[in-house]
Amino acid sequence: MHHLWLFDIDGTLVDTGGAGLTALTEAAVKCFGEAGPALDLAGSTDLGIIQNFLDHFGREYDQAFVDSFFAIYLERLEWNLAHGGFPGKVLPGAVDLLERLAETPDIHLGLLTGNIAGGAAAKMRHFGLDHFFPFGGYGCDFADRNKLGPVAAARATSHTGRAFHPEEIVVIGDTPKDIACARALGSPCIAVATGRFSVEELRQHSPHRVIASLEEL
Repeated sequence: MHHLWLFDIDGTLVDTGGAGLTALTEAAVKCFGEAGPALDLAGSTDLGIIQNFLDHFGREYDQAFVDSFFAIYLERLEWNLAHGGFPGKVLPGAVDLLERLAETPDIHLGLLTGNIAGGAAAKMRHFGLDHFFPFGGYGCDFADRNKLGPVAAARATSHTGRAFHPEEIVVIGDTPKDIACARALGSPCIAVATGRFSVEELRQHSPHRVIASLEEL
């Protein structure tokens, strides 16, 4: 039985309608003077994205600069979500699934996302899902998404007071990087085709299960 369910955010639970990508671009313009390279956000971590910006512009990693970038990003993200007119939405089946899982004894919910913690909180709060997720592994913990699973599992243990073995954990995500992240953790992945990748494309990466939407769970 899966006692710990770890959810990706973008393309899995919600679609911000471009609010997040626009906020990253706005932060890049503010910090670097231009938008920089085209961004592939599918399964990427925010730390990985800022590193790509730094590499593109030939800058060394500097924590104060990175902190400033993310502060601007979060400010723009909050504004875009609240006032930007982006066509964001909660994806089909997400609320029903989360409510059912939250009511099931001995099942715990967390996030496993490339978003920095503040970005994850802003998105979950905006779409009314924040109360489901008291902990998670985030894109500010590591640039490498495959390292985030153990972080989320450790925070689950701190929150619940019990350890979770890999076979008790299930990862839910919409990209091949989510599948790889679950594999690195030693846990099964339910891949959901509500992001950029189709059922057929996700199946090529051999997740435990592929579904068209969370309505199937």
